[in-house]
Amino acid sequence: MSFSIKIESEAKEDIQEAIDWYNAQKPGLGALFLEEINSSVEQLKINPHYQVRYDEVRCLPTRIFPFMIHFTLNEEAQTVIIRGVFHTSMSPKKWKR
Repeated sequence: MSFSIKIESEAKEDIQEAIDWYNAQKPGLGALFLEEINSSVEQLKINPHYQVRYDEVRCLPTRIFPFMIHFTLNEEAQTVIIRGVFHTSMSPKKWKR
């Protein structure tokens, strides 16, 4: 069974900021980062049952870049809600909600 994905606007901003930063480091690197995020999102569609880390939020680390996708899961609606995409050096406490 496949889960649907909802990406909140704050998570989209996180992704865009990372893309911009990586492109500033090396042109095209942002596109590779986005590919990695898209690959991780596809993985979440198939299996979103990762460990709860805090406040019902689960985390999926990306394979290549040092980022974690922070998400919640609505089992009844079969929906993954991506709440944020953070560099692993950032504390989730910086997540202002």
